[in-house]
Amino acid sequence: MYLLGYDIGSSSVKASLIDSESGKCVASDFFPKKEMPIKAEKKGWAEQDPEMWWKYLKKATHSILEISKVDPSDIKAIGISYQMHGLVVIDKDLKPLRDAIIWCDSRAVEIGNEAFSKIGEEFCLSHLLNSPGNFTLSKLAWVKNNEPEIYDKVYKFLLPGDYIALKLSGKPNTTVSGISEGTYWDFKNNEISKKLLDFYGIEEDKVADIVDTFSVQSVLSKDTAEELGLKEGTPITYRAGDQPNNALSLNVLNPGEIASTAGTSGVVYGVIDKIAYDQKSRVNIFAHVNHTKEDPRLGVLLCINGTGILNSWIKNNMMPHNAKYEEINELAATAPIGSDGVTIIPFGNGAERVLENRNIGAVIDGINFNNHSRANILRAAQEGIVFSFIYGIEIMKEMGLDVKVLKAGNANMFLSPLFRNTLASTGGVAIELYDTDGAAGAARGAGIGSGIYKDAKEAFANLEKIETIYPDTEQKEKYQAAYQRWKDVLKKNLN
Repeated sequence: MYLLGYDIGSSSVKASLIDSESGKCVASDFFPKKEMPIKAEKKGWAEQDPEMWWKYLKKATHSILEISKVDPSDIKAIGISYQMHGLVVIDKDLKPLRDAIIWCDSRAVEIGNEAFSKIGEEFCLSHLLNSPGNFTLSKLAWVKNNEPEIYDKVYKFLLPGDYIALKLSGKPNTTVSGISEGTYWDFKNNEISKKLLDFYGIEEDKVADIVDTFSVQSVLSKDTAEELGLKEGTPITYRAGDQPNNALSLNVLNPGEIASTAGTSGVVYGVIDKIAYDQKSRVNIFAHVNHTKEDPRLGVLLCINGTGILNSWIKNNMMPHNAKYEEINELAATAPIGSDGVTIIPFGNGAERVLENRNIGAVIDGINFNNHSRANILRAAQEGIVFSFIYGIEIMKEMGLDVKVLKAGNANMFLSPLFRNTLASTGGVAIELYDTDGAAGAARGAGIGSGIYKDAKEAFANLEKIETIYPDTEQKEKYQAAYQRWKDVLKKNLN
């Protein structure tokens, strides 16, 4: 038996086919091979045509079927991971009324801020666990206010993953996890937030039907099965946004576990078991994939915009042409812990939520022309990124997160021994590296939702752990001194 997982990103669409018994990926591919275009007609806007996602999903599906030679009737369930916080509006014919307003579009910021102020910060944080901010419902409010002729035709509004499930099945539905990422799930009352919908003047019947994250949400329609080369009736049994799904992919489901990624931006996603929020709204809280009212599981999400992009900037501006990241890592490692006093604040990629949406820019502090070399700056860059992660994890600890383990895929900055050793040693936490990705995680999620796996323990029994990195306790004081200096420099620049 096989499980099919899709990962709908803003750069590409990936499909992976997993053997349910061995857990091995038998075929995987993504399209397009260059990044998908993002339309930006005005500053701060970001849109994509949902039909473009579908076009590349078809290409990826056809490719993995050709690679694997698997009989479509042996594919027993489908799971979906998707770019979070986007908005797709459809009419009664289930067709998109406009391009999707995607996650990085910022047009609704002021709309969300106004709701936060007028509804009341305490209500929003205690019920929604977030400010309405620039999330999905605020984007729909923007459409209502600025494109009333489109809004009047809206039958349902969906997240990107909901739209892909609709294309597969012909059924528009969503999940509690998805509603929470749109920030209109009331955690206190365990229902859709009528107060926020009423404030925006949005009718509740425009919300799609709610299905469980792990369940037979719908089945593959006849026409779509023929279009994709799959079997009619194949169940769609799992769906989650990319960060909750990344956590699932790493088997991060229990309190104290953290999933992390460090690509262009960096994410730390920790799981807690009680309804909590940050008074300053520096992190986001969503229903995790296994959340229930009776047994709460919330994902606390920290995003650092200036992560791998700083490493890339360093590579492009301070290294010889065609230098490889391995060379950067090796040269950076020749500098001592703490970079001999050089400190880099990595917030040079826009406003940072962890800094209460302030944009302070990047900072290089403490350079001595007589003592320091390029190696000090290279190390300080990686340390600065690590310290920004630790800074966010400390906020999570204030909310009750008892950190037990940090898990990550063996990719991007986690390929750097210096980066992961600094993170483990400064944070005092073991880091486990795994061979997995979002599409493979969605496939395993489909196995849970379909009942092929009786639980997550069985689903991830054969997940391949590559390495565990333990804190260097002998060097703990040096790492902590460097981190304290980093915080002092940050405080100085915030003031």
